[in-house]
Amino acid sequence: MGQQIDLIVGLGNPAPEYLSTRHNAGFWFADLLARQCGAAFARQRKFQADTADIEISGQRIRLIKPQTWMNESGRAVSAAMHYYRIPAEHVLIAYDELDLPPGRAKLKFAGGDAGHKGIRSVIEHIGPTFWRLRLGVGHPGPGRRESVLGHVLRRASSDEEQLILDTIAEALDVLPVLIENGAQIARNRLHAPRPDPNGEGEADGDGSSTD
Repeated sequence: MGQQIDLIVGLGNPAPEYLSTRHNAGFWFADLLARQCGAAFARQRKFQADTADIEISGQRIRLIKPQTWMNESGRAVSAAMHYYRIPAEHVLIAYDELDLPPGRAKLKFAGGDAGHKGIRSVIEHIGPTFWRLRLGVGHPGPGRRESVLGHVLRRASSDEEQLILDTIAEALDVLPVLIENGAQIARNRLHAPRPDPNGEGEADGDGSSTD
């Protein structure tokens, strides 16, 4: 059985200086999805978001990019959900994930915020029971809070950025699978081990479909 998805959200910061940073991987996902579907974003002030209507596997879906700062993303998500009368269980949010390396993505339902302030804001406004597409951007390693902030608010190296974009393309290919065949099959495909970029067999991708 397929999974009903009525609202897809890409998280990011709207200011031009942040558009190419790791923290805007959710925006990259939304932009590429709109382009793939032949849709264009328009500003909706009542949502404080850029919005587009798309269709995947015959299903009409609202696509939004909150134009609040990342830390206030929940306000835009909540406004769109209430306007379109969409339950949280039919919402998918794409965002950058420090705990996954570039080149990896995970699809999961519900849970906590894992320190991501955009997701924290969404949970505060709509609760935790929504779908998450976690796009790996890597972690800078042990250190002070400032090192993590600096990491996500900087542009990745060209090699890492390409890995993130390749993973977004894979995630886009999995969306019809999620909608037509359901989360288990979609996760199995998205979480499958990937070849090691160093040519040493398969990378440790954690192919588990339960995460």
